[in-house]
Amino acid sequence: MDLEGGLAQTPHPDYLGSKLCHPMITTDFSEAQLELITPVSSSVEKSLSSLHRIHRFVYSGLQDELLWSASMPCVVPDNDQIPLARYGSSNLGKLKTTYRNGLGHRYGRAMQTICAIHYNFSFSDEFWLTLADLENSQVSLKDYRSSRYFDLMRNFRRYSWLLVYLFGASPAVCNSFITGIDHKLQKFDDGSAYLPSATSLRNGNLGYQSDAQSGLLDICYNGLDDYVDTLRQAICTPHPEHHGLRIKGDTHPQVNGNILQSEAEFYTTIRAKRVPPKGENFLSCLSEQGVEYLEVRLLDINPYLPLGIDAVEIRFLDTFLLYCLLQDSPSHDDSMCMAVSQNVMKTVDQGRLDNLLLQDNGKDKPLRQWGREILSGMRPIAEALDKASSSREHSQSVAAQDAKVEDPGNTPSARILDDMRGQNIPFFRFAMNQAMNHRQSFLAEPLNRQEQDEFITMSEQSVQDQLAIENTDSLSFDEYLAALQKEYEQPGI
Repeated sequence: MDLEGGLAQTPHPDYLGSKLCHPMITTDFSEAQLELITPVSSSVEKSLSSLHRIHRFVYSGLQDELLWSASMPCVVPDNDQIPLARYGSSNLGKLKTTYRNGLGHRYGRAMQTICAIHYNFSFSDEFWLTLADLENSQVSLKDYRSSRYFDLMRNFRRYSWLLVYLFGASPAVCNSFITGIDHKLQKFDDGSAYLPSATSLRNGNLGYQSDAQSGLLDICYNGLDDYVDTLRQAICTPHPEHHGLRIKGDTHPQVNGNILQSEAEFYTTIRAKRVPPKGENFLSCLSEQGVEYLEVRLLDINPYLPLGIDAVEIRFLDTFLLYCLLQDSPSHDDSMCMAVSQNVMKTVDQGRLDNLLLQDNGKDKPLRQWGREILSGMRPIAEALDKASSSREHSQSVAAQDAKVEDPGNTPSARILDDMRGQNIPFFRFAMNQAMNHRQSFLAEPLNRQEQDEFITMSEQSVQDQLAIENTDSLSFDEYLAALQKEYEQPGI
């Protein structure tokens, strides 16, 4: 944003290279919305170090702009003043912009300016081979791995409310974000709205919980085939409102008029992922090759942390994901899926409320009691991870959450509201102060010459890579879109 806290209207800076091809720095929905990507790593420290270097490179050329510190956005302008990300003249580049244009028409551009941390996670093949042997599996490694990843994801969804409670950091919003929309928030001050016991409004109805999707989507997590088939059906089924959408002067208002434009539009807390070879359809590749890794999507950016996340949170996530894998994981029926959604929504809006009750297998259970049970079950797993790494860091990451379960006042969401009250400032000023502090910390540690040169080389190469893509297109954009849709409707043809 600019130094006044408004969403930047400037294009993606040239020194950051091509957002279509850069391996570490791209954009999400808007030109103003940077997406920073760390390389695959087995080390928490290396991942955080990479993220730190990327931030420092970004700040090396930002000049009179800075990065927002929170998930809920800064001062948001009118819808048509939120600039779509542009990716060049290639069909792939046009596809990315058209997809974002569709999101803007479907949900409004303001919602797309919400930010988050997406945490990609996988186990090694060595781990899977060992576990398969212990469980006497008779199926191929590919099928075993995919099946067990879905076991993990079902339990993750069942327990996801705990992460919302522990790490939710969006209890308030700037009034500019909710102008003209129906909401149930209360007035915090003249510039902010909130819910008194909220944890993560980003994960609620204001954020990436689309009412349209919840009414029409029924993505199944009971196995890979069901998951792929239900996603493919959503991408091939016309949406009653979006089908036939026409916008004056807009040749391509969306990729298609279906329930989902692509699998990327599926808003959920965790997704099965695989990197497909260039030019291959994602769902076909996922179906044929199996799950490669998982994408955790419910984490708020912590405004108290310069990187938005730290090693304690990452080690807790790793322990939590292993816990979800090793627990019994019953198939999800309609009642279970409803309980999963309701538990998350109740935690989003009322998570810090005393004696809040959630649904566990059809029975009421106090959030704090259930939280204690999960943390207790995680401790032996944390100890095993510590033994493997000759440390106590996983156990310490679990212990660090005890205080939040015992006293909601220790959660990030409570701390934010307490600081806003104590300093008598609105959400915007709180987040702006944090952003300015983070900016100073990054500028105080400039990259050395070698590191700076490596990023410059990466940016220059990304520009060349984009030009190469633009020079190889052979189809018109309409033909390109039709071919993409055919891959979903007739996989394998």
